[in-house]
Amino acid sequence: MTDWTPATLAQMQLKYEIENFLYAEADLLDARRFDEWLDLFSNDLVYFMPIRRNVPFGQHEQSENTVSGSGISWFDDDRWTLGKRVEQIQTGLHYAEEPLSRTCHMISNVMLVEAPKVIEEGAQVHTRCRFLVYQNRVEYETYTFVGKRLDTLRRRGDSWQICHREIVLDQNILLAKNLSTFF
Repeated sequence: MTDWTPATLAQMQLKYEIENFLYAEADLLDARRFDEWLDLFSNDLVYFMPIRRNVPFGQHEQSENTVSGSGISWFDDDRWTLGKRVEQIQTGLHYAEEPLSRTCHMISNVMLVEAPKVIEEGAQVHTRCRFLVYQNRVEYETYTFVGKRLDTLRRRGDSWQICHREIVLDQNILLAKNLSTFF
């Protein structure tokens, strides 16, 4: 659906369903319902946020972002690691989240990049969206994260499961004191 041809009713319904799934996910994060949020991820999850580099013109495609499984990144997690990060925050002993941050996750520009014509159990849909995450800690720490997300969603029953997420921040220097929020 990335070209500009008119969408079919089925494509529009699928896009609407996926948008609502992503909006509900954002609500779970803002409400700090992390266990329910984790349930949205598959056991074979890849949750990746590359580090961005400033590179000469013409080299963006091959070397602007670090690569999953190779080198350093902000996140290169699987389901187990992501679960451990949630557990750490839920102990109340995580210095970067005591007291807990207040967040607001905004999702926009949701696009279906690739989807099968028939959506059945196990079918995968590739999506792209933009996000803005506002984080406020204590009285004076305020951070804004802006970027893009590439998600692969898998049909699970009458809903979806996230099996791959790539989070690309539109900055190469992280100005926040920590990266304790989820995207």
